[in-house]
This record gives sequence, structure tokens and C-alpha cells, in this order.
Amino acid sequence: MTRPLLACALTILAATSATSTFAADAASKGDVKAGKALVYTCGGCHGVTGYMNAYPNYHVPRIAGQNYDYLVAALTEYKTGQRSHPTMRAQGESLSDEDIKNIAAYLSGIAK
Repeated sequence: MTRPLLACALTILAATSATSTFAADAASKGDVKAGKALVYTCGGCHGVTGYMNAYPNYHVPRIAGQNYDYLVAALTEYKTGQRSHPTMRAQGESLSDEDIKNIAAYLSGIAK
């Protein structure tokens, strides 16, 4: 194989590999459609601008458009008890790891 042809073949191989890696990475981040189906209870608190819980008195953050990795970490920490908010702990305990990825994929894709 000549050098220009070899360089072209390597470029195509690299591009194909990068595309496959991107697709696999996106798939590992969760199913957006499944996540959308799971967040129906989240909007009750997180969808109301300026909403504060009555007890305990926490500011309720907006989660639409939040960073994917942050959402996965937060939900996982609620699930395992590393974060202690009674309502969120109950929500987290009911979620599988796949559910958490799906929810994070959906919420992180919403424009702020």
C-alpha cells in the first residue's frame, strides 16, 4: 500500500472508530425516551420555579438541563443514602441503575 493510500485508510479507520465509540458512549448514557417516562413525579417539586419544601426547608433545584454526570451521581447518592433528603431518598431507592441513567439522559438533554 502506498503512503497516501495508507494514510487515507488510517484516517477512515480512525473516523469509523470514533463514530462507533461516540454511538456506544451515547447508548451507555441511557435511553431518553425511557427517561422521559420515568420523570413524571419529578416535576411536582423540581418543575416549580422558586418552590421551597415546607419541611425540611430546602431550596428545590431545577433539574432540567442539568449535567448528566451530576444527575447520575446525585440520584445514586440518594439511592445509597449518601445524601439524606427523605423524599429524594425514597425516590432514589425505587430506581435501578438503568433508570438513573435514563432519567439523567432525558433531563440533561432539556434546554435550560
